Amino acid sequence: MDLIHVQDAKMQKTKPARGKFYTAGSSCITNIVTNNREANIHLDSGAFCTCVEKDYLDNIYTNWQDKLMPIEGMKFSSASQNMHPLVIFEAVMILPHPSGRIRLKAEFFVMNNCTSQHFILENDYLNIYGIDINNHKNRYFNIVENKRQKFAFPIEKRDITVIRQVKNVIKEKFVSDQFLEAQISPELTPEMKQEHIKIIFEYKEAFAFDNEPLGAIKDHEVEIMLNVERPYSPLLRRPAYPASPSSREALEIHINELMKLVNLRKGGHSEEVEVTAPVIIV
Repeated sequence: MDLIHVQDAKMQKTKPARGKFYTAGSSCITNIVTNNREANIHLDSGAFCTCVEKDYLDNIYTNWQDKLMPIEGMKFSSASQNMHPLVIFEAVMILPHPSGRIRLKAEFFVMNNCTSQHFILENDYLNIYGIDINNHKNRYFNIVENKRQKFAFPIEKRDITVIRQVKNVIKEKFVSDQFLEAQISPELTPEMKQEHIKIIFEYKEAFAFDNEPLGAIKDHEVEIMLNVERPYSPLLRRPAYPASPSSREALEIHINELMKLVNLRKGGHSEEVEVTAPVIIV
């Protein structure tokens, strides 16, 4: 068959040296927000499945083991390597954009021997959500539903600002909900207060909230065995309060600090106190 009217494709970039064409490509990794944290995701139309490496998931979701779906008789391989899937994990991801954020939901196979340090979204989801990857001079991807929104590869500085705005909104809601009745020491400077709030927000999974009462958080369970029969243990035979002057002074300082925070108050020995009221009777 004779081919006529054949034109050479024009290159959008400078032609690499011979044998170096593999250096001219760019990845399809972009940034997302998931579980209130920044993460990376690879839009990979040639991936064998939508997956994520176990250790990488540990950094994003500390409690991902609580939201799993079983795997039944599935086998995967990448190139010449056999992959070892553990479970299926569902994640909600937010694609940041100055004109409006997009939320996606996907089920990821959690791999035990995957080396990638990002989420991988394969062609099934690219097809389901209608995600088009455009290799123009300024590479971007968009979603068929709204082609005017262009998401950059790699993410641009303005999009990083949007990610921070998403996190700030979540942080502000956390502070307004959880610090509504909190007492913060007036001796702390504004910078010290912000640093404390930042640490508490970052490690908020370690605390108990309204919907997670103390003891209900996995791996935070406490079991205490008390020996109330003779012979008593050495700890039970100790005096109820420190005997040394320095220990008493330290205890008094600690009690005064709690009273300043309105977390503790002194009451008389004959005063009737509700169980929920934190007081020290003197």
